Amino acid sequence: MAAACSPSVFLLMVTGQIESAQFPEFDDLYCKYCFVYGHDWVPTTGLEEGISQITSKSGDAQQTLVWNFPIDITFKSTNPYGWPQIVLSVYGPDIFGNDVVRGYGAVHVPFTPGRHERTIAMFVPESTSKLQKFTSWLTGRRPEFTDPRVVAQGEGREVTRVRSQGFVTISFNVVTKDMKKLGYDVSLSDMQNPSLMSLTEGIHKY
Repeated sequence: MAAACSPSVFLLMVTGQIESAQFPEFDDLYCKYCFVYGHDWVPTTGLEEGISQITSKSGDAQQTLVWNFPIDITFKSTNPYGWPQIVLSVYGPDIFGNDVVRGYGAVHVPFTPGRHERTIAMFVPESTSKLQKFTSWLTGRRPEFTDPRVVAQGEGREVTRVRSQGFVTISFNVVTKDMKKLGYDVSLSDMQNPSLMSLTEGIHKY
């Protein structure tokens, strides 16, 4: 009877917001997000992707771009491999008024419950030659990924030339349910436990 009542999945509940960004060279930017996760993960409630409002730089010396755009999603899974990542894509106008990508970035959802803040270093793909750079500038078609999810997967990234550009700050509120009942303990005090090495390796391999 006890076996029949034991959970077969655990839940990961994530709320928070894409708070702000630092892009000193650019203004009037907006942000898109999407989640990337393994085959055993299934979203049960909330939004897997979204797009923020356009925001302008603050008037102070820091010139921060503030979005405070909410995220809210719940996943269920049978194992932690392929732990969800959030992928960010920031866009803004070029001198011709075309929307072009200003930065890509990704980070894993924290796997310890509680409130967390992450600052993500963003990057953009680079043209491989001066002629391509000039053509891209002239036509307003800058190099960008067809599918931003490639940022989280890593496959083929080693042959892509990129340039660091800007930072985005995001906050997470993480709640897990039934992980301990399935044999996973991700409380902060236990993260040095050698038995958790396989868990963290599985998370970061994806």
